[in-house]
Amino acid sequence: MPRKLPRRTFLHVSALSGLAPDLTLSHYDRKDEETGLVFLFQGDSITDGNRGRNADPNHIMGHGYAFSIASRIGADFPENGFTFYNRGVSGNKVSDLQKRWQADTLDLKPNVLSLLIGINDTAAVVNKPAEAISSEQFETAYRQLLTDSKSQNPSTLFVLGIPFVYPVGKRKENWELWRDDTTKRQEVVRKLTTEFDAVLVDYPTVFDKAMKNTPAEYWIWDGIHPTVFAHELMAREWIKQVSSRLRFLKKYR
Repeated sequence: MPRKLPRRTFLHVSALSGLAPDLTLSHYDRKDEETGLVFLFQGDSITDGNRGRNADPNHIMGHGYAFSIASRIGADFPENGFTFYNRGVSGNKVSDLQKRWQADTLDLKPNVLSLLIGINDTAAVVNKPAEAISSEQFETAYRQLLTDSKSQNPSTLFVLGIPFVYPVGKRKENWELWRDDTTKRQEVVRKLTTEFDAVLVDYPTVFDKAMKNTPAEYWIWDGIHPTVFAHELMAREWIKQVSSRLRFLKKYR
């Protein structure tokens, strides 16, 4: 009998026929194990994308990269019964994620957990140093989030996005501090990617390439938040990298 989904805001692409929580990641390419996956996008405002906070399916995934990923996969694989959640919250730091991890992550029992966090931790270092935590504390907190998720479901596939910042707008002020602290958070994400056998999505490399021919402002309008064009680049890169573990996504290559 299918498991009843929580009564929370979600996008249900088609009727679930069972979530198969004990799937082995290396076997996700098998046709009988590609169904019923729960995808959860977590993070700050970049993930939030001004998402709705009710059950209205028109705005439920926000208007950013998470929306683009879910809309594409959901449209192309309607028979697979995938479920997509967006739980990004604008302004969140890793400590904010800790406070809501149970309700907004563990209770949703994701098979694929995508996480992009860190730029607001850097912002605290720049703007509110008394409230900021070090990169070492950031690493400890981030690791605990992943550990808690892995304890609940050992086969959870983590997709970790590298945070980014560019010298645009107000970010030109104290630029060296913005750059250097963000670099520290980036290294933490790289380290945890290896530690948890996660998929790494290197957004800065994608943007750096795009900015060789087009001004940074075209992609990251205020130095932190992507434009609609940059969100599309993020979605493409996410699918490209995750296709190495979820074989059905190779359709997009």
